[in-house]
Amino acid sequence: MTDRESLTSNNSRPLTGEQIRNAFIQFYADRGHKVVPSASLVPDDPTVLLTIAGMLPFKPVFLGQEARPAARATSCQKCIRTNDIENVGKTARHHTFFEMLGNFSFGDYFKKEAIQWAWELSTKIFGLDTKNLVVSVFEEDEEAELIWRDVVGVHPQRIIRMGEEDNFWSSGATGPCGPCSEIYYDFKPELGNVGIDLEDDTRFIEFYNLVFMQFNRDAQGVLIPLSNCNIDTGMGLERMAQILQGVPNNYETDLIYPLIKQVASLLNIDYQTADNRSKTSLKIIGDHSRAVVLLIADGVSSSNLGRGYILRRLIRRMVRHGRLLGIEESFLTQLGETTINLMKNSYPELLERHDLILGELSTEELRFLETLERGERLLDQIIAGGSNEITGLQAFELYDTYGFPLELTEEIAQEKNILVDIKGFDDEMKKQRQRAKDAAISIDLTVQGAIEKLASSSSETNFKGYQDLECRSSVLSILIDGQISDVASAGDNVQLILDNTPFYGESGGQRGDIGSLTGENLFVDIYNVTREKKVFIHSGIIKKGVLKVGQLITAKVDNHTRSCAKANHTATHLLQSALKLTIDSSVGQRGSLVAFDRLRFDFNSPSPVNPSQLREIETLINQWILEDHPIIVDTMPIDKALNAGALAMFGEKYGDIVRVVDVPGVSMELCGGTHVSNTSELGIFKIINEAGIASGIRRIEAVAGPSAFTYLNERDLIVKELSELFKSQPNEIVQRVIALQDEIKAIDKDFTSTKRELAFARVLSLAKDVISQGDSQFLVQRLDGIDGTSLQSAAVTLLNELGENTALIFGGIPNPSDPEKIILVAAFGSQVITQGLHAGKFISGIAKACGGGGGGRPNLAQAGGRDAKALNSVLDTAREDLRGIFS
Repeated sequence: MTDRESLTSNNSRPLTGEQIRNAFIQFYADRGHKVVPSASLVPDDPTVLLTIAGMLPFKPVFLGQEARPAARATSCQKCIRTNDIENVGKTARHHTFFEMLGNFSFGDYFKKEAIQWAWELSTKIFGLDTKNLVVSVFEEDEEAELIWRDVVGVHPQRIIRMGEEDNFWSSGATGPCGPCSEIYYDFKPELGNVGIDLEDDTRFIEFYNLVFMQFNRDAQGVLIPLSNCNIDTGMGLERMAQILQGVPNNYETDLIYPLIKQVASLLNIDYQTADNRSKTSLKIIGDHSRAVVLLIADGVSSSNLGRGYILRRLIRRMVRHGRLLGIEESFLTQLGETTINLMKNSYPELLERHDLILGELSTEELRFLETLERGERLLDQIIAGGSNEITGLQAFELYDTYGFPLELTEEIAQEKNILVDIKGFDDEMKKQRQRAKDAAISIDLTVQGAIEKLASSSSETNFKGYQDLECRSSVLSILIDGQISDVASAGDNVQLILDNTPFYGESGGQRGDIGSLTGENLFVDIYNVTREKKVFIHSGIIKKGVLKVGQLITAKVDNHTRSCAKANHTATHLLQSALKLTIDSSVGQRGSLVAFDRLRFDFNSPSPVNPSQLREIETLINQWILEDHPIIVDTMPIDKALNAGALAMFGEKYGDIVRVVDVPGVSMELCGGTHVSNTSELGIFKIINEAGIASGIRRIEAVAGPSAFTYLNERDLIVKELSELFKSQPNEIVQRVIALQDEIKAIDKDFTSTKRELAFARVLSLAKDVISQGDSQFLVQRLDGIDGTSLQSAAVTLLNELGENTALIFGGIPNPSDPEKIILVAAFGSQVITQGLHAGKFISGIAKACGGGGGGRPNLAQAGGRDAKALNSVLDTAREDLRGIFS
């Protein structure tokens, strides 16, 4: 395939997304690149949740941890990013799911070939006119600039030098890095070459990025040239489709537009003539549809954690925007079917997992519709509580947890004549966005990469911790801030590899041991131990002395925390057996955590475990504890273990030889963790919580052994303190609390009644201050210290006394402890309304001047704001407005 005409039977027809994908891959395959299939969206890399870049599958190759698949490679990698999800549908080019076309060189060709081929592909294969192309280079990369100018022939004025922030790629503070060069498409070449600003996204779009990985940056920031330079490139498929298909944004390409059209057809509307708000919702649904279908196909299921949470959030955004558009019925399975058909040629696995994909979409959509109903009920409860304002935190919880649109919250609140703290909501949204940015995951080629590389070249750690909690060891490797070192001193945070260790490395849900390393004038506090394959990584802080590679030290595990972990781990095995006997034999482990202070066990179950069953489970486990069953540990071939009835953890990978932990007559599991010698060592088992965490997945949290006694002692202390405070016996505390609650309710009721009477008296005393104007009369007054409900009621009473030709506006600070919050109330008589005035609209305009909002009915409305300093001037303005209207 050598030219654009060979890709389509009609030269005037733009290239389809599929043709662009195929053309790119074929171009580089013809130039000796191995075609590598797209990796899963669920990466092997533990430093990222999802595949976020085209180069991620090649990270181990760039780090030298794995052999290169070939000297040259090319791929079309499916990717997902959600760190800027709020821009999806609003800009022309932001997406959650996107496809990254790339060509890679692992120590083979470098800048000249990469630049020439990128230009040839863009101009010869995709037929882009050179007058529409602009390139950028790193300001210090003269080599790349000369290739573009002298070899390729780009006009010097269309080669733009950029700074490090834009055109220098790095994996982190240290590690591989290098300059970038990008190709931009110019939509307005007629504007000329003078003053080109590549930040102008109405004129330019970057579609091809070339990274020249030629340096390694050390801890001092010094750039050291690599002996073998690499090429990492990326071309956004959606962006190239926009350019070649001549559409105004990525959403209107044939990669996404068929999905948008289908949703629009459900509403009998035309996308092209729809308003901007509807277009945004349609684009969000179209974008997210591809993301959720590919995520499910790659094995992700909805949950409240990790990848599962991302999937759930995307599905719920689709449903919510469907509701905003007016779609009341289920629609995701229809859209999922279309998405599968649209992408099946590129990703055949979608057909194989067709039923799984549609089933997950249907289940999660129905569940979310129920969640929306729960959100509506929660909103009703907030309103029924008597508050005159929905706080920003409450509105945000409705939005974030229940997917309840802020607009819907405002609409319902307005009907009930209460306020919504919009500023507070915005503050909570900013906090969440900041948390998302702080937690945004990038590809880590530094510390974690250095650990992986170090582990790959180290011999297997000899673990002695099943028998011994202390042993002599030799230090094989030291890592400080991602850098290999021969020596570390007091204050350094280090990762260490030892030849022998008594420390258990985090695995199988059990957290790693803590303890110490000691030697002559040396103390290292070990706060965690992890594993990289069969190499144990000891993370610690040197508290005293100097540590060197080759030094002999004494490694010692903290006995107390190990005892806690052993008890909680054995209790986890007993819990699984008890669940199978009590709930159903099909119950199986879906995840676990064995910590020092508690255990957590996730299992499949379609319904909650009721209190009676929980008590039965506790009783059964404590009975096994009292029966003093021995724990027998053995190693054997996996087939023999499974044939003997040993349980294997769902989704776990096992070797040919496995370790079996057997509690005869009670439990037998494949397990590499640490355990007690007999059940009586657990002492006691106590369940502290049971909850659902995902569709059909429940979670039990419990304590056993030393952590159980700690838990019970804490509760006992609390009960004793409460008994002292209430002057009651422990068995009388509940009734005492109930009696106090009743007393508080009665006092609160009396207090509210008294406040209302005082408010009535204050407001009624203002009748003498009413201003007559023409046939109408009005009163605008500031009244502090009166809550919104009381102020409304008093205003209605005064209005009834003064007559239907009256307009009343009251405003004030209801609570001195919150001096920024203000309340505004408007009450208009029927004769005032016939003059065209509307209380809700009038008060809404006033509130905006105070940094707030609100509204209500034509005769009665309430609003609020957060700018108390503006209150007096706002009331003065309202007074003059009414004077002008009535005159």
